[in-house]
Amino acid sequence: MDSALNTGDTAWMLTAAAMVLLMIPGLAFFYGGMVRSKSVLNMLMMVMGALFIVGVLWVLFGYSMTFGTSIGGVIGDPTEFFGLESLMADDPESTLPIMAFVAFQGMFACLTVGLIAGAIPDRTKFNGWLVFGGIWAVLVYFPVAHWVWASGGWIFEMGVIDFAGGTAVHINAGAAALALAIVIGKRAGWPKTPMRPHNLTLVMIGAGLLWFGWFGFNAGSALAANNTSAVVFLNTFAATCAAAIGWLIVEKVRDGHMTTLGAASGIVAGLVAITPACSAVSPVGALIVGVLAGVVCALAVSLKYRFGYDDSLDVVGVHLVGGLLGTLLIGFLATDLAPAGVNGLLYGGGAEQLGKQAVGAFSVMAYSFVVALIIGLILKAAGIMRISRDDELSGIDLAEHAESAYELGDSGGGGHFVGVGAGSVRRDREEI
Repeated sequence: MDSALNTGDTAWMLTAAAMVLLMIPGLAFFYGGMVRSKSVLNMLMMVMGALFIVGVLWVLFGYSMTFGTSIGGVIGDPTEFFGLESLMADDPESTLPIMAFVAFQGMFACLTVGLIAGAIPDRTKFNGWLVFGGIWAVLVYFPVAHWVWASGGWIFEMGVIDFAGGTAVHINAGAAALALAIVIGKRAGWPKTPMRPHNLTLVMIGAGLLWFGWFGFNAGSALAANNTSAVVFLNTFAATCAAAIGWLIVEKVRDGHMTTLGAASGIVAGLVAITPACSAVSPVGALIVGVLAGVVCALAVSLKYRFGYDDSLDVVGVHLVGGLLGTLLIGFLATDLAPAGVNGLLYGGGAEQLGKQAVGAFSVMAYSFVVALIIGLILKAAGIMRISRDDELSGIDLAEHAESAYELGDSGGGGHFVGVGAGSVRRDREEI
């Protein structure tokens, strides 16, 4: 039998999956540059650790929970594709290998959990974070992704537009980040002690890798190398440029300076906001989404000082707020000339789509926040979430990993520490 496989679509999807994978170390660099030098390795490990844990869960049952046959519109059958062995055979009637889709969506799951880590650096035990990430993926990400993207999922069936993850990824992760920041509490000395980014070069490199990978994230969600992927690609580019400008203008007006950190943050804010809307708006609409995201998110990051929660790297201000903004703006700016084929309020479509977008967005936000809060409180009560104050002050890299990111002078021959704990490393340095 002749195969229906489209090699061009297959090549594009595998490339897009690899681009999304690259976003994960990009996120690690972006976050890692924003923390203090004594915390950078732990930040890298938290993001990469989420990749390791969620990747294993995805293969075992995560994909099945997300895209298996819907059970009541809330979860896929976790046993249907357990271990993925049943999906290995070639389907001569399919234009795209199912494993390409499995791999692509798996990268989304890993990245989403990693996003949460930016709210809680400097003070979170690595093993506690891994436990939280695994539990949250099972109880929140897999079900929510099913609601949003799977046939039979209740948000999908309602007609909510989320092309590449405004609700399932950014609102979801942002709400969980807020809950976890509240549960774990503030860093020692925050907000009075200055806690500036230690390496802005690393931040900008991370932002650049995220921007590159995001074209796979958004355009790859078309699941084909077609017109939709091309429109989405251009809209993603346009919105990001506009968002960076919007953020920098706010900085100039408010603070008198346009900063590197602001430019990098504006890039990410624009990418977040256009993610759900990239198939629904025109290029001009994408510019509007972007500039609004840059302005609103630049203002929203100060909310943590007003309300007293220590969202260290502004996951709430950028991902939760940006995700909400992009999701709701679909209800205003969607045009039926775009691939999604829906008109929003400003294009004569009425308020129906806006209502659907609001229900989807706020339902995901509430569910993720509540479940993350419960998981966090349980793990905190078990004593596996927060490091001691002494370890926080001396540096979580040494306390949790017995390593330091930057060794000044002659630090020896390298290699692994074998049988050497963080306390020993700290004593050695005190002697030096």
